[in-house]
Amino acid sequence: YNLFLISNIAFFHFFLVIGQPAKSKRPKEPGENKIKPINKKVKAKPPKMRERESADSSLKSQSILTQVTDKGHFQKLAATLSLSAGQSIELRCKGSNVTWNYPSYLDTFKDSRLSIKQLDRYGQLILANSTAADTGEYSCWLQLCNGNKCRKDETKTGSTYIFFTDKEELFVPTPSYFEIVYLNPDKPAVIPCRVTTPSAKVTLHREFPAEEIETDGTDIIYDVKKGFVYQHPTSDHKGIVYCKAESQGAPQISIKYHLLYVEVPKGPPSTTIAASSNRAEVSDSVHVICTVLGEPDVDVNFRWQYPGQESERPAIIQNFWRLINRGTGHTTRISKSILLVEDFEARDAGNYICIAQNLQGETTVATRVELN
Repeated sequence: YNLFLISNIAFFHFFLVIGQPAKSKRPKEPGENKIKPINKKVKAKPPKMRERESADSSLKSQSILTQVTDKGHFQKLAATLSLSAGQSIELRCKGSNVTWNYPSYLDTFKDSRLSIKQLDRYGQLILANSTAADTGEYSCWLQLCNGNKCRKDETKTGSTYIFFTDKEELFVPTPSYFEIVYLNPDKPAVIPCRVTTPSAKVTLHREFPAEEIETDGTDIIYDVKKGFVYQHPTSDHKGIVYCKAESQGAPQISIKYHLLYVEVPKGPPSTTIAASSNRAEVSDSVHVICTVLGEPDVDVNFRWQYPGQESERPAIIQNFWRLINRGTGHTTRISKSILLVEDFEARDAGNYICIAQNLQGETTVATRVELN
């Protein structure tokens, strides 16, 4: 009887204390059951990681470029996209002032297949009946304008490289069958044999002596978006080369590229000036030549100042340039401007000034012609 009574009392005491049947244990949450001190103000600390993440994300550029699919849906574009040649594509960029960039030849030939419109909330680019030649980078960005001054919003841009694949055209077509590539010792040189199929196997070959040029991934690399890149060009690389591509069929050959080695110091034009004669008789014909030696791919602009200019004395000015081989494997561009004065007279006597300008600056030279 005593044992029965003790067990009942224990059960009754357990029921009063707990007040409900026992439940299965669950894992405690972090910080659960901690006793907080009474009347102590605790400052809420914002989550540091979230702040850092939001700060970082605000600095990163937001892609505003999307593709409109056949079903009318939108999808964000990856770094590259492959489409079959013949397909049409519609791209959109969010924003009320959008600028586009696309393969430049579409502008050169004013291709009617390309349509660009700016609507209220987005810019639209449509390319119809695509071809292998349309392969290239397509990008857009938002313009921030204050009055007449506009700048690119670096945080709102979008870009993708689109391959328009064509089994008949493994290489992106070019308007010519032969191109010159300048090898400058202080910058990489690109042999632009780009492909339309990113999975194609591409090799580089020298025409004479006939051999494949090894691409070691360090000095010579292949970039599917650019072509073969010579990281550190030397005079040993000059010559004629071409590319070969294979992709599930017979190999195809690219156009030929003539590699010319260049070694001309960068800077304002290296300019000289000379007159056919520094003393002239009345009615003589006098010509003054301004000559610049420079890099083959750098244009030079000429301006003249001469004695009869203010009185609108007629003078004939001719500009031309050509490439010359300096005999050591180096190629230089020689640019000339010739000013011709016919029927020389007193007002033509004086200083003839030539101003030659390139991207690096300008050089002024002068010579004097007197009247006998």
